[in-house]
Amino acid sequence: MQKVVAVLGGGIGGLSACHHLSKSPNVSKIVLLERSGRWGGWLSSIRRDDGAVFEQGPRGVRPAGATGRNTLNMVSELGLESEILPVLKDHVASKNRFLYVKGQLHKMPSGPGGAIRTIPPFSRPIIQSVLKEILIRKGTEEDESVHAFVTRRLGSELADIAIDSLCRGVFAGDSRQLSVRSCFPPLYEAERSRGSIVLGMLMGSGGGPKVDPSDLAKRASKESWTQWSLKRGMQTFPEALEDTLKRRERVELHHHAKVKSLNTNSGGWEIKLDDDISLKADHVISTLPASELASVLPSAAQPLSDQLRSIATVTVAVVNLEYEGFILPVTGFGHLVPSSEDPGLLGVVYDSVPFPQHNRSGGLTTRLTVMMGGAWFEQTFGHPDSVTKQTLLDRATRAVTSHLGVNSQPVWSCVALLKNCIPQYHLGHWKRLEKMRQYISNHNLPLTLAGASYDGVSVNDVIFSGRTAAEGLTGKT
Repeated sequence: MQKVVAVLGGGIGGLSACHHLSKSPNVSKIVLLERSGRWGGWLSSIRRDDGAVFEQGPRGVRPAGATGRNTLNMVSELGLESEILPVLKDHVASKNRFLYVKGQLHKMPSGPGGAIRTIPPFSRPIIQSVLKEILIRKGTEEDESVHAFVTRRLGSELADIAIDSLCRGVFAGDSRQLSVRSCFPPLYEAERSRGSIVLGMLMGSGGGPKVDPSDLAKRASKESWTQWSLKRGMQTFPEALEDTLKRRERVELHHHAKVKSLNTNSGGWEIKLDDDISLKADHVISTLPASELASVLPSAAQPLSDQLRSIATVTVAVVNLEYEGFILPVTGFGHLVPSSEDPGLLGVVYDSVPFPQHNRSGGLTTRLTVMMGGAWFEQTFGHPDSVTKQTLLDRATRAVTSHLGVNSQPVWSCVALLKNCIPQYHLGHWKRLEKMRQYISNHNLPLTLAGASYDGVSVNDVIFSGRTAAEGLTGKT
C-alpha cells in the first residue's frame, strides 16, 4: 500500500530523508514540515557581495568512509560536482593542526617522524603510547567515557591534551562525559574486535555500512581529499536539495510549519500545527532535536518522551572574523584549546587556509572563525539568552590577539549564537537509543528517529541517518 510520510524538521537530515523517499514508488506523498523560514538547519553560509563566504555552521566535510562516500554520491546526484572545493592530503591545511597549550601554539605530531620524536606539548614520543597500547588488555565495561577509555589505553597525557581538545573540536563537549561507544564507534569496535585500537586500525574491525562510490567519490579517494566545501558555501547543499524536491510532484515542502502535537490515529498520526491546521500521515520520520520531539508526542508515550529528554545539547557561539592582509603566525587548518587551558574557548579555524576561494575578491584578507562555549557555555558566559553579541565578539578578538599575536582589529565580524546545536552522547547513550527504539517497536508506533540526536552529529552522519530512515520504510532505493 502507498503511504503518506511526514518528515519533521527541514535541516540536512530531513531533506536527505525526503530525497530518498521521493525515489520510491511506495510512497504516495511526502510532507516536509520545518518551523523556521529556511531550509538546511545548522548549514548556514553568509555570502557577501564582494564574493566573501563565511560559514556560521559546519564548514569542510570529510570524504572518508561509507558516510563520506554517501554524501559525495548525493553531491553528484544534485549536479554540484562543478561547485566542489577539495582540500588534498598534502595541503598545509591537511598536514598542520595546532594545539594551544600553556600559552603557546604547538603543531600536532603528524607522520612517522612525528610519532618517534618527543614533540611538545607531549613529554614522550607518541610511539611509546602506541606500542604499549597493543599490550593493554581489553576493557570489560559496556560503555566508558572517551577520557577514561583513552587514559586506560594511551595514557593520561594524550587524554588530557589531545582527546580533550578533539572532543571540544568535534562535539563542543567534555571528554569526561561523552561516551566512547557512541562518539567514536571505530575506537570502541577496534578494542572489542581486536583487543586494541592500534590493531583494529591496522587490520580493520569489519562491519559498517556498504556504500558504492560515485565517480566523484572515486576521485576523492584517488586524489586523497581530506575535506571539501562548495564554492558558495555549505548552504548550497540544502538549497540544491530544496530545488530538486520542489520539482517532484509527490513532495510538499512547508516552512513556518511548527508541529504542536502528534497523536496516534487508527494506525497513523494526526499532526497538529501551530495555526490549528492538522494533517494525517501513515508514518512520521522525526529529525527534530530529541527534546523537541518529546514535547509534541502524546502523553501516552511518556516513557519515550522521558528517554528523549535525557539527550542533552550544548550551545556554541560562532564568531566569524575578517582581517586585512595575511596575519597568521602559522599556516594550517586551525588550533584547538584543551579545557585545562581556557574552558570557554574551544578553538579557532583558519578558514582562509583550506578555502582561500572564500576570501573576498581584491586585496589579501584572512578569515577566521572562533568557536566558544559548548559544554562550558554557562560557566563562561552565563545563560545564552542574556549574553550580548558584543561580549562574545570581544572574547573572540581577545583570543585571536593572545593566541595568534594579531594586533590589528578585524575589518568585518559576525556573531552567531547557535542554541542547543550539538547533541551530547553522554555515557550510556547506546542504551537510551536501544530503549527508545524498543519502545517504538513494542508499541507499533509508525515513527522513525533520525537526525543528529541519535547516531552521529557530523554532516555526513546526519545525511546518512536521513537515508537510513527513508530506506527503513521503502527498502533500498
